[in-house]
Amino acid sequence: MKVLGIIPARYDSSRFPGKPLIDLKGKTMIQRVYEGAQLSHMIDTLVVATDDQRIVTEVQRFGGNVLLTKSSHQSGTDRCAEVLENYPGYDIVINIQGDEPLVSAEQLDALLDAFTDSTTKIATLVHPEVSQDDLVNPNRIKVLENALQQAIYFSRSALPNMHYAKSATFPWLRHIGLYAYRASVLAELSQLTPCLLEKAESLEQLRWLYNGFPIKLIRTTIETPNIDVPEDVQKVLPFL
Repeated sequence: MKVLGIIPARYDSSRFPGKPLIDLKGKTMIQRVYEGAQLSHMIDTLVVATDDQRIVTEVQRFGGNVLLTKSSHQSGTDRCAEVLENYPGYDIVINIQGDEPLVSAEQLDALLDAFTDSTTKIATLVHPEVSQDDLVNPNRIKVLENALQQAIYFSRSALPNMHYAKSATFPWLRHIGLYAYRASVLAELSQLTPCLLEKAESLEQLRWLYNGFPIKLIRTTIETPNIDVPEDVQKVLPFL
């Protein structure tokens, strides 16, 4: 099983422009993500995918692999599909978030291990601990699963509706935004058009479910806070 790790990195983030190049105790965020992902025992090749020459220059400075991709991509998945075209011969692709400087190699390997099952097409991580704040926070994505530990639905709302439930508790799962795909499946995903569910929730993975692609859910209890906005930097610095 030959694995290609891809770190999509955009400069023009609406909430935090230039985020991949911020300094985190002497290293840029993109360097910290790259070096953390390199610790994986299962990734054979790691590459940053970006549409900005400034990020290309930085990755080259610290000796990483980088590919300048189209600026028209609407998602990290589409950017990964372009990279895959330039790196043929890989069986599995893992999409690593470029805003998690504390990325855990253990998490990456746990996700990739799902592909030892030949029926797995797409896999992603979920966390079993969901607080009441998470339930009402639209930026914390909740997941429903079936008996095969596959996703039924992803939502910004706390589904299911508990109006008729005899207990106020439910085994909610919180989505951790790491994805891995079989290379052939990634090529198919990049050709799909957005569906109404995706547009309603602004969640790309609903497009895959809508089109019949099963998503395997892998549990993790590891927390790796990401940096969405400038205020998040202070939450991460103590762990570096």
